[in-house]
Amino acid sequence: MPEIEGSVESIIYKNDDNGYVVAQFKDKNESITIVGTIPYITQGHGFKLKGSWVKHPQFGKQFKVESSEEIRPLTTVGIEKYLASGVISGIGPVTAKKIVEHFGEETLEILDFHIERLKEIEGIGEKKIALICNSYSKQREVKNIMVFLQTYEVSANQCLKIFKKYGENSITTVKANPYILCEEISGIGFKTADKIARNLGIDENSPYRIQSGLNYIINEYCSIGNTYMPMDKLIDEGINILSVKREEIEENILNSASNLKLKVDIINELKCVYTMPYYYCELGVTKNLYYLANSSFDDMLVNIKEEVEEFEKIKKIKFATSQKEAIIGAFQNGIEVITGGPGTGKTTIINAITYIYEKAGYVVYMAAPTGRAAKRMSEATGREAKTIHRLLELGYHGEEDNFQGEDITPLECNVLIVDEASMIDIMLMNSLLKALAMGTRLIIVGDVDQLPSVGPGNVLKDIIESGYIKVVKLQDIFRQAKESLIVLNAHKINNGQMPILNERDKDFFFIKGEQSDVILNTLLELIDKRLPAFNKGWDKLKHLQVLTPMRKGILGVFNLNNKLQELLNPKEQSKNEIHYRDVIFREGDKVMQTKNNYSLVWMGISDRVEREGTGVFNGDVGYIEKVDKEDSSISIIYDDERRVIYENVLLDELELAYAITIHKSQGSEFPVVIMPVFMGPPLLMNRNLLYTAITRAKEMVVLIGSSKAINYMINNKERFERYSGLGFRISGVMGGDLLGDDGRGKKEA
Repeated sequence: MPEIEGSVESIIYKNDDNGYVVAQFKDKNESITIVGTIPYITQGHGFKLKGSWVKHPQFGKQFKVESSEEIRPLTTVGIEKYLASGVISGIGPVTAKKIVEHFGEETLEILDFHIERLKEIEGIGEKKIALICNSYSKQREVKNIMVFLQTYEVSANQCLKIFKKYGENSITTVKANPYILCEEISGIGFKTADKIARNLGIDENSPYRIQSGLNYIINEYCSIGNTYMPMDKLIDEGINILSVKREEIEENILNSASNLKLKVDIINELKCVYTMPYYYCELGVTKNLYYLANSSFDDMLVNIKEEVEEFEKIKKIKFATSQKEAIIGAFQNGIEVITGGPGTGKTTIINAITYIYEKAGYVVYMAAPTGRAAKRMSEATGREAKTIHRLLELGYHGEEDNFQGEDITPLECNVLIVDEASMIDIMLMNSLLKALAMGTRLIIVGDVDQLPSVGPGNVLKDIIESGYIKVVKLQDIFRQAKESLIVLNAHKINNGQMPILNERDKDFFFIKGEQSDVILNTLLELIDKRLPAFNKGWDKLKHLQVLTPMRKGILGVFNLNNKLQELLNPKEQSKNEIHYRDVIFREGDKVMQTKNNYSLVWMGISDRVEREGTGVFNGDVGYIEKVDKEDSSISIIYDDERRVIYENVLLDELELAYAITIHKSQGSEFPVVIMPVFMGPPLLMNRNLLYTAITRAKEMVVLIGSSKAINYMINNKERFERYSGLGFRISGVMGGDLLGDDGRGKKEA
């Protein structure tokens, strides 16, 4: 690993909350830009730094710091500079000069071992000594922890997290059980904890190690969408990763199960292992679906068929048989699923159901998994729709979503309609169902052929395939929708057929390009010139959206965003910008929130929203209104309605959004979708992904790339099949097999 040694010339940017800095560093005769986490860094500080050389697209060559070791000054001049830099609270340039003049080269030894002697300096009393002592001790403790942990490749940022959690007991805690870091410190996984443990001499057969390793293996498996892991896979992975005997793995699985840390179960005759949260979520969803499906309802004094006919007359439409079935079924069943592709009339059906219920005096709520999907639902129905998180008022604490199941207030509605249900994972569904009182009707709407949820589970597909919940599949396409090649091609692709391309005066186009650089250049020209010339009403920033399957590579999100930022929002003297890690945020940039943050405050700037509120959610897209370089904050406008101020510590929740992944586009709708099409990993480049991408477009789709890649994706039905027990549990509980009186599984391990 490359290593440089020298001193800090100047600090360009510093985040006191997480220790991240950008600074100019003098190494011998060369001035170097360094970036990374170095707590308590100040001008004049001496360091030995290890890391790697990187090339930033705008700022050029930089040294990315992985670990740092402070070099303490040895001369009186160096010591005075060090103290005068402000690194220690209570010591400024004047006080530093006095201290060094009095103690000379012994100054740092005095601070380390005889700090009370500072009373010998005129102007330093008990109060000031306490301030200096507290600041110096805290620094020394953090430095000791960093020296101890960085040996095991723990990042400086993680060291700070450990110190904030355990304080002066950090080293003692880590030495006693390094594996506790996996459970209690965000960003530290089993491999890092295991390296520390092995270096500390902890036995590889330790139950702490094996049980922590098993949790790590299952959680990694669930992070790609599963809710459980087959027992055989877990054992094999455990033997491979932990290098212990099969008997030890099996023994520790059973010990963890007996301590209620894991759950051993049998799903479809397959022995499997759950972590407890996902196990209880599956049980909770199953139990509540059962109760809702079997609730008793007051008879509606309404002739549903006559009401459907009246709605048809009002809207001057004629429902297909399946559409009538879906509307009538919403009044005959406690739960109904309505699924279908684009143009099959899902929104019209929602409007009809809502119209009839509200006419009869019932309270109807509408919800969707994301802010974008909720906004689309509101625009399509003319009624208020909320995100599920906001509807349930789910809390947010620290860095993780907090699904406070016991604190969820029951929803005061007779009917709940949930759209874009393919995006709902098992944990969110569990929270939603807990909020529904018995007797509430639930209507689940979604396209089962879309990509599944990012989080664990396969909720919509499992409910449909269980065979015990009323499902209506819509296949008839509305006359107006038939005029759109976007809709027709979506159905063709879903049926394994090649789309119709490049018809005059239509809305679906393909531009051939085999090489990645050719595809990239075509894409940039298309956005900069050809599409705005084709339709002068299209705004380059707001109406044209690039969707791509991958994050890395020439046609991945990172590179595309850099290129599109240069094209659509180039650097200008009149525009403020801030450099945060590897991203430049500039006034005018299109950005996306990348995680749910329920505590972020927003101010309403439109008559359509309240004056203020809280919550910005994963996938929300906005535009940077202002960059305040003085306090390193950013003001962002979302949906032309809400202004959010991001302090510097929150900037890691943002990324540029000129290009986004297809997964991130779920629930959204864009006037124009541009998608590079190229060969990639089979599990990623499939029919499901292509179908999801083109159904995000409202007015036009442009595919750029290889016809071979399009053909490959259409014919590739392979997708990552998720391990989920929900469908099995629904089938079992409807037959009375899997739930006891308390709703918990009978087959306890």
